[in-house]
Amino acid sequence: MQNVTIPELFDLDKTIAKELFVDKTYPWEVLAHIKEYIMALGKRLPADKFEEVEENVWIAKSAVVFESAYIAGPCIIDEGAEIRHSAFIRGSAIIGKNCVVGNSTELKNAILFDNVQVPHFNYVGDSILGFKSHMGAGAVTSNVKSDKTLVTVKDMTSHEKIETGLKKFGAMLGDHVEVGCNSVLCPGSVIGRNTNIYPTSMVRGVIAANSIYKNKTEIVDKKG
Repeated sequence: MQNVTIPELFDLDKTIAKELFVDKTYPWEVLAHIKEYIMALGKRLPADKFEEVEENVWIAKSAVVFESAYIAGPCIIDEGAEIRHSAFIRGSAIIGKNCVVGNSTELKNAILFDNVQVPHFNYVGDSILGFKSHMGAGAVTSNVKSDKTLVTVKDMTSHEKIETGLKKFGAMLGDHVEVGCNSVLCPGSVIGRNTNIYPTSMVRGVIAANSIYKNKTEIVDKKG
């Protein structure tokens, strides 16, 4: 299933976490290592650009963080990011350059590549959001199956599947993905680059790059 590999989804030059991906095939393989990676990387960040504001929480001096935001470590917030009112960062989060984490948005064990926007009432758990991806108001990643079994990545067209061995796995959003308001990305969703998800969608499995997802029976190829 080649369309779910790291090079197919992400430009690794658009994240401070590039090193974490280089020896992996699939992006979800990094989820178990985010915490330890942050703690190692944080100690190497340049003191002229970053400040360790509390134990294992490094925030770029050019970032804007509202006083009402809650940030638990380990966490890195890169340059130019904006953490808005009542954001809830539960730890093991890497927030890229110029990202927006907004009102009542919750992050947990997640990587946001540069220029990602999760600005309104979003939940992003055990997930990776590629460069310039955007989640509309109320859109969430569901990271645990209702029956609590391990998550499988499935291509709904070819019926190929990959066993991840993970109980907690939200979504992988490729670069420039747009997720419409109040959509739910089910555990193990992988959305290819430059794809748009219609508002109020329930998404499951692998969605090809350069698509418009209207519903599970109507997925349009943008190139067509």
